[in-house]
Amino acid sequence: MSQHQAHIQWSRQPDERFVDLRFSRAHTWQFDGGVTVPASSAPTAVPIPYSKPENVDPEEAFVAALSSCHMLTFIWLAGKDQFVVDSYDDLAIGHMSRNDQGRMAVTTARLEPKIVFSGEKSPTDEDVARLHHAAHEQCFIANSVLTQISVGGSWTKA
Repeated sequence: MSQHQAHIQWSRQPDERFVDLRFSRAHTWQFDGGVTVPASSAPTAVPIPYSKPENVDPEEAFVAALSSCHMLTFIWLAGKDQFVVDSYDDLAIGHMSRNDQGRMAVTTARLEPKIVFSGEKSPTDEDVARLHHAAHEQCFIANSVLTQISVGGSWTKA
């Protein structure tokens, strides 16, 4: 089994009362490789100036993790099947709504990868659909959540 960690750090600014709920939600995520990411609540959840829209919010990070995991699994599976992937470009979109328990959640995520293949062996539409299905089934993040994930997108030969 593996372990994955992130160090999340926030502190109240001296001029913020806190109990009036007017305090910055800006914080940092530091990962074991040394990367520090500026983070914040989403401005749709907490208004500016208490949120920093230029920072990554947890919902964006969640959608990015879904997309990244799917992509990494897809390109690994494609390589195993001897398909050469030149590029994979996805604009993933998550939607917040109330779940079955009436709580706000990222209930759906749509992945729209545009994939370019090259090499001697070209995938068929069925091959790409099979690779996406297998990537979804094997993606660690997709296996960890209740969010409905759908995949569209397109592929071409370079």
